[in-house]
Formats: sequence, C-alpha cells, structure tokens
Amino acid sequence: MAVITLSTDIGQSDFIIGAIKGQLISAVPAAAIIDITHQLSPQNYQHAAYVCSNAFRYYPSGSFHILLINFFEHSFNHVLIAEYKSHYIICPDNGIVTMIAGKKPETVFALDIDDSINKGLLTYTGAISELIKNMTTGMAIESLCRPVTSVQEKYSLRATTSTNWIDSHIIFVDNFENVVVNIKKDEFEEHCKGRKYKITFMRNEVIEKISDNYASVEQGGKLAWFNSAGYLEIAVNTGNLAGLFGLYKFSESAASNNALQHKLMYQMVRIYFE
Repeated sequence: MAVITLSTDIGQSDFIIGAIKGQLISAVPAAAIIDITHQLSPQNYQHAAYVCSNAFRYYPSGSFHILLINFFEHSFNHVLIAEYKSHYIICPDNGIVTMIAGKKPETVFALDIDDSINKGLLTYTGAISELIKNMTTGMAIESLCRPVTSVQEKYSLRATTSTNWIDSHIIFVDNFENVVVNIKKDEFEEHCKGRKYKITFMRNEVIEKISDNYASVEQGGKLAWFNSAGYLEIAVNTGNLAGLFGLYKFSESAASNNALQHKLMYQMVRIYFE
C-alpha cells in the first residue's frame, strides 16, 4: 500500500486540499493519504523544514511526501522528486528540498509539466498523482522523469558559536507558544563539555538547567529541554512563553515594519558556558 503525505501552505478554507486528495485517491485507490499540516508559512522555509523533516522520518521507507510551499514563487514547468533516506520528496524547485535534507540529495528527478496546458496548482498535483500511480504499479522513475544535477538551493540558518557561547535563533513557535531554537542536543553537548551554562533571553531571563520534560518544573515555571525532534525548546509549564515574553520566529520578525524592529533582539537565545 502506498503511503502519501501532504504538507502545504494552503490552509483548509476552500476546496483545494479536498481536490488534491481526490486526484490522489482516484489515481491510487489503495493509498493511505496523511495530512501533516496545511498551515505552513509560505515565506518561512526554515519552519517548513523543521516540521516536515521531523515528521517524514517516522513513515515507512518508500513513502511519498508531497510538499507544496510557495509553489508559484517562480514560473517553472516541472516539479522535483528527490530520493532522500529511502523516501520520495515531491516539491517545487524553490530550495525547500535542500532545506530539509541539509544538502542537495544525490538522486533528484524532474517531472516535466506540459507547457501547453493550464498550469494551476491542480495541473501539477494531477501530474504528481499520475506519477505516483505509475511508480506504485512498478514503473521505474527513470522512465517517467528526467534526472537533474542542478536544483535551487537554500539552507537553514545555523547557530553562531564561540568557545564560551552559542547564539541560536527561534525557528518555530507551536500552538502552545513554546519556542524551538536552532540548536540540537549533540551540538549543545559538544560545546558544553560538562561546563555550567546559562540559557538567556529577553535581557534578564535565565534558565540554568536542562529539564527532562514539562513536569520537571512547577506550573508557571520556565524550563528548557530537548524535544522529541532533538531541538532545544524553551517554555513555561502550562503557560505561553512566546506570548508572555514577546518572542517571535526570527524570519517573521525580521520582515516586520520599522515599528517592530526593537523586537529583533528577542529573536536570539544565547547560551553562556562557564
């Protein structure tokens, strides 16, 4: 049975998601079609990469992951199909695939779309549905698509490091307003080397301990922990840290108008090592 996931920036207020699912189920009736999210921010590729890469890895090998974000950023006549860790990522050629993989995947194909037909989104997803149908019935991808060696490349913002500190950026704020920053547990431990540390934000807010989970602190208490994706997360137990302290995802705030520029300093979380 084919497993197909959908991740988009479309929302669910109109017919488009339902139509795409209709195309897929018509092409591959036995497929399991799973929604990851339809609330991606079209301009925030780092957010999309964080959400999608950490969801994709839990699916079985051979799964198809359709990722539609900022689909018409540029006019183009193809979509990409990248083989990555025994999965297929199907997406526009706008840099999102390298954001997810952290590099250009070794095997990438382009599915060409006929220039002579109307190329609204459903034209592309119809072609994607037909591709998945053919692949699941045994046709080799090499007979359906052309290999490509050049794709548009974009990469996630990396934390800035020094001997005694790390500056990290907020990459995700969840529905509970917990804040995720772009440093993973192995990177933290590599720099910490058993030393004491202080996680600082908003000038005077300090956390001096990595917790195991939310229950490690009293209700209303601040905490930091490495979440199930392995990223550093700061939060308030049964509270909303981002709202309480005025924290925003870095890219959203950086694009704000001049009246909000004073908040830019809050988008970085610094860790000091002693």
